[in-house]
Amino acid sequence: MTLSTKPAPAPPDGPQLPARLNLTATAEIELEAAADGGGAAPLPRFQMVAYTGGPMRVGGWRYPVIVDLAGLSIPSQSRPIRFGHDATAGVGHTDSIRVEGGKLVAAGVVSRDTAAAREVVASSRNGFPWQASVGASVEEFEFVKEQQKVMVNGRQYEGPVNVVRKATLGEISFVDLGADGATSASVAAGAEPGIGDAVELPAGATLPSGGHGTPLAGAACAPSAADAAVAELRAQAAAETDRIAAARRICGGRFPRIEAQAIRDGWDAQRTELEVLRATRPAAPGIHVPDNTVTSAVLEAACVITGRLPKPEESYEHRTLELASRRFRGGIGFQELLLEAAWANGYTGRNFRDCREVLRAAFAGGLEAGFSTVDIGGILSNVANKFLLDGFYSVERTWRNVCAVRNVSDFKTVTSYRLVGNDQYELVAPGGKIKHGTLGEEKYTNQADTYGLQLTIDRREIRNDDLGAITTVPRKLGRGSGSTINDIFWKTFLANSDFFKTANQNYESGADTALGIDGLTKAEVLFMDQVDSDGKPIGVMPAIVLVPTALSAIGSQLFKSLELRETTSNAKYPVANPHQGKFRVEVSRYLANAKYAGNSAKAWYLLADPSDLPVIEVAFLDGRETPTIETADADFDELGIKMRGYHDFGVSLQDFRGGAKLKGEA
Repeated sequence: MTLSTKPAPAPPDGPQLPARLNLTATAEIELEAAADGGGAAPLPRFQMVAYTGGPMRVGGWRYPVIVDLAGLSIPSQSRPIRFGHDATAGVGHTDSIRVEGGKLVAAGVVSRDTAAAREVVASSRNGFPWQASVGASVEEFEFVKEQQKVMVNGRQYEGPVNVVRKATLGEISFVDLGADGATSASVAAGAEPGIGDAVELPAGATLPSGGHGTPLAGAACAPSAADAAVAELRAQAAAETDRIAAARRICGGRFPRIEAQAIRDGWDAQRTELEVLRATRPAAPGIHVPDNTVTSAVLEAACVITGRLPKPEESYEHRTLELASRRFRGGIGFQELLLEAAWANGYTGRNFRDCREVLRAAFAGGLEAGFSTVDIGGILSNVANKFLLDGFYSVERTWRNVCAVRNVSDFKTVTSYRLVGNDQYELVAPGGKIKHGTLGEEKYTNQADTYGLQLTIDRREIRNDDLGAITTVPRKLGRGSGSTINDIFWKTFLANSDFFKTANQNYESGADTALGIDGLTKAEVLFMDQVDSDGKPIGVMPAIVLVPTALSAIGSQLFKSLELRETTSNAKYPVANPHQGKFRVEVSRYLANAKYAGNSAKAWYLLADPSDLPVIEVAFLDGRETPTIETADADFDELGIKMRGYHDFGVSLQDFRGGAKLKGEA
């Protein structure tokens, strides 16, 4: 399956999406020659299960992807069929596309006169198991976190997983290899003549049929040409019967696998007998030599195992991890990593004494000498990026759950508008004209900036053989990026004295604003009574309670508990909790931190869902929500390796009507 984005935003817990994603799903395809009652050459038809509805591993996404077939838009029943998603290699078109039993099913005809179409038909007749791949554009997706469950395509899945909720079908392609292990492909070029296939007749000849091209018993055929066609049909059926009987006689019931393949693949008696003779030869003892070739992937796996990166199986195949563990049992050192790369690139030294020459060989490669190179720069960048993301996701990410996200293409100030004004319908008199409404504009701006840091792994750390230099340093860069976003975000959010205020009707203070049933009721009324610039209700519902750590417990109680019982001398209980399950609770340690102006351990907020009406927005350059790390050999005047990390983003407050602030005290 090929998914193209508009572009779509990056998965919230994964790397940046590429401009185009390639997903290939295994499909079941049946290809057969269509019967034609006329003299025209018949066109082969096909049927396929283009997508099974299950999870798939996709390059560029950190976690598996499931396409929700309920949200897949099919523009028309006639979609192009291609070979390998190549627009110049047409095969045919569909005439039926439907979602059936949680699967995407398509049928159509091989209608193109191209080399690709002829290859598909010819290979199918030879028994090649074609598979299918679907091209679609992604319009909306959802990330399901770990330990959460989601129902998609009639089945329940557990996170972490990405669910493509809206997509538009483009084209469907024949491919030779799929990646969806839940299904298998089956291709049939049709039965042998006389068992359902169409028969090519001489010009002008016809055959009466009872459907699907099968001659009617006792029907009178046209003389000459039709009689010849029927005779030829019978001869072919008799020859096929003789061939099958010969295969069964040669195999004698002792070689059922050979017998089945001989019948299926159309082997003659000589070919079947040869295969039986081969099967009866004495078997030589098998010698299995494991492939212990040290590749870039093996060296990367050795680094992440040594650095104890969580869940390495999500990034590398089991065989690669097994080889890395066996080849570098005690873990790989920094010098050993550089030497392995240098040796693969043609370096002949056996130790690390000449470290500059080792670095030169490891980074420069040996393509000019004809050697197969290992890209140490790519290895260091890939390993560093994994530890950078590990560090980035290890810090608090509450900001991501309470903000809107915008993609920007440059560093210029971007402006968004919220349309308000007289949008209410007015009564139209008989024969009268519809009156013009008025629209006002409220503007909100944002701008991305670059934040970055550079660190150097110097010669001493290399000589000390400290692999932690390429795991600890990028982890620090990742944590630094995550901390920087938090710092900029919460500084902007807490500088809200002119944003949450009485004049905006979104701020209350007093002892009765403390978080509890009464306080939350007061906040809900305050939020719901907000109006737009015309003085009418905004029509947006509150969804999130944002609290500091000191109010985390009472926030969770208000969300989960059916009733709250007071323990004061008044002994007012039982008390039903009218807010149970109503507002999601988000907790941030930054709200009460003394380093941030506007901090408070008692103040709390009731916010709208940021997708409805955001109070704050984060803009990412080109939609990259994670930092970028780059690795290179140090300059001539330095001995070592340089690493730098940078992140392009901006934060800005948006619409004050999207939230309410309660001081929590007098």
